[in-house]
Amino acid sequence: MSNQNNNGGVSRRTILRTAGAAGAALAATGLSTPAVFGQSRKQIRFLNAETSIDSIRALKVAAAEYERQTGVEVVIDSVPLGDVFTKVTTSLRSGKPYDIATVAFVGHVLLLANEGHLVDMTPLTSKQEWGKNILFPMDGKTYWYPYDYNLAWIYYRKDLYEQNGLEVPKDQATFLANAQALTKDNMSGSIFPIASNGATNWLSPGFLWAEGVEIFDDQWNIIIDSEENAPKTKAYLDFFGDLYKTMPSGTSQASYSEMLTSFTSGSVAHSAYAGRLVETIERNSPDLADKFGIFPYMDSSGTGKAVNHGYDGWVVLNTGAAEESMKFMEWFTENQLINFLHTAPLHFQPARLDIYDDKRWKAHPLIEKHAGLVESMKGFLTDPDLTITSIDTQGPEPDLRPGKVFESFALSEMLQQKCLLGTSSDAALEMGAQKMRDAIA
Repeated sequence: MSNQNNNGGVSRRTILRTAGAAGAALAATGLSTPAVFGQSRKQIRFLNAETSIDSIRALKVAAAEYERQTGVEVVIDSVPLGDVFTKVTTSLRSGKPYDIATVAFVGHVLLLANEGHLVDMTPLTSKQEWGKNILFPMDGKTYWYPYDYNLAWIYYRKDLYEQNGLEVPKDQATFLANAQALTKDNMSGSIFPIASNGATNWLSPGFLWAEGVEIFDDQWNIIIDSEENAPKTKAYLDFFGDLYKTMPSGTSQASYSEMLTSFTSGSVAHSAYAGRLVETIERNSPDLADKFGIFPYMDSSGTGKAVNHGYDGWVVLNTGAAEESMKFMEWFTENQLINFLHTAPLHFQPARLDIYDDKRWKAHPLIEKHAGLVESMKGFLTDPDLTITSIDTQGPEPDLRPGKVFESFALSEMLQQKCLLGTSSDAALEMGAQKMRDAIA
């Protein structure tokens, strides 16, 4: 889930809300078998959702070089992430489809693949080794090319830990004690969002995943309140209720931007985010650049750990230019991908494991400067004992139902009931579980 601007970017809710309407729009195309458009054209239309100046420039430079080498024009159109899926489906209905597009929700990949609109990208993805839980295969085939993770972990003020004699926490009780100890002198101990927004869905469930809590069983039943999961979920709500007392006023409405600015302003000791927070520190608060560290979300026993999932990738649509589009993607991912990743060097965490050892990628100044952080980021992908999951990737296989639970904001409302209204964890869980069931009914 790449954020697209200095205010923290696009909520995944915006993306997910298009799924139902756009799914109906796909059905309305009547393309139960893939249509073929523009058989003779020498042009590829690429819909990009990374709208920073640097990312657009990198794509356009790559497009110009490909045209110079092959004579095939690659037209780059850029729109905000929340508009991408609607733009794709509109182009399909118009008979002038995009050939390549950015996607940031596995449900959209599923919708497009089920309607026959996507090309199997396994010939490209099979060439490389990937981090865990990123290819989302469907019937043994991969229908997208993931270019990055947007994993969420916890940032902490390393200098304050040293000054106060605190240890990096391995369990939730220690983390809570550290946050409480640092709530002083105009400093809040932590900030984690609880509002009904994408930031909460992305940045606050990590403690649940570390406990091993699951939302669905293999038959798509809601099991967050099952005999096995209920005690862990209620303990999470109890923990979060106490942690909320260490957070600044206004946290009840916090979204992406507050998670960035609170930490970079020096007003909170712990925050959660992906690599973009480091880039924000370097740009806005360089004095903090050597004063922070990161660690994963932890469970109550000190044995479980997790990071919350996030991801972005590209799909090739099954148009008359599909063969040429696959050629371009093969060339781009082999020759230009690193240049593109360098446009957000720490936020665009590579999904391909070979890139971490590529000297061209490692040569970026920020990657060199934060080599220890990068090693930790890679370690999250290779650690067999660490969980990488999210609300929208829960369940036995890619499906729209986790997305519906995501959009219901049931988890956010559980946290609001506990933190703002003082509702018992039993009652908050009961309400949240029922809302999840209603969402997928």
